[in-house]
Amino acid sequence: MINLVLFGPPGAGKGTQSDMIKEKYELLHLSTGDLLRGEIKAGTPLGIKAKELMDQGQLVPDEVVIGMIDSKIKANKSGNGFIFDGFPRTVAQAEALDQLMASNGISVSGMVALDVDEEELTKRILKRGETSGRTDDRNEDLIRARVKEYENKTAPVANFYDAQGKLKSISGVGSIEEIFGNLCTAVDSL
Repeated sequence: MINLVLFGPPGAGKGTQSDMIKEKYELLHLSTGDLLRGEIKAGTPLGIKAKELMDQGQLVPDEVVIGMIDSKIKANKSGNGFIFDGFPRTVAQAEALDQLMASNGISVSGMVALDVDEEELTKRILKRGETSGRTDDRNEDLIRARVKEYENKTAPVANFYDAQGKLKSISGVGSIEEIFGNLCTAVDSL
């Protein structure tokens, strides 16, 4: 079983690469955004709680998100593993994920981080903004603020997995196929 955290700043190519990784390794893609929308649509107790908080403009607390991830893991224990997208975003979430995985008799196999410099990220997101429909993908100041937010709050999660010997960093620059090849080499070495 492979349980992979795909990591990198906004615009690093996580979405593109996670689709290819999940197909090659037959992993279940766990996106916190998708999980939240799915639980809300299904009207589960966790979904109802999440919707109430979101309707009030509040962030969904870690314990609710962890509960949703736990439900998915329990429902899919016989699979090849999971790829985590958009989670964990903080060291506290990484610690909670490790505890959750241990309670299910599994663990995070590793984190693969896509390294891309800020100028390249900005160019990519501005280009994506031409078709994404997202206003925050068209404003360079907002893009740079998102990258800084990632560096300040999310990047320390890499140190958490590095301390466990579970971090593999690869360049997120090059063709999609080159990056995918390097990503597969990193995954195969976990």
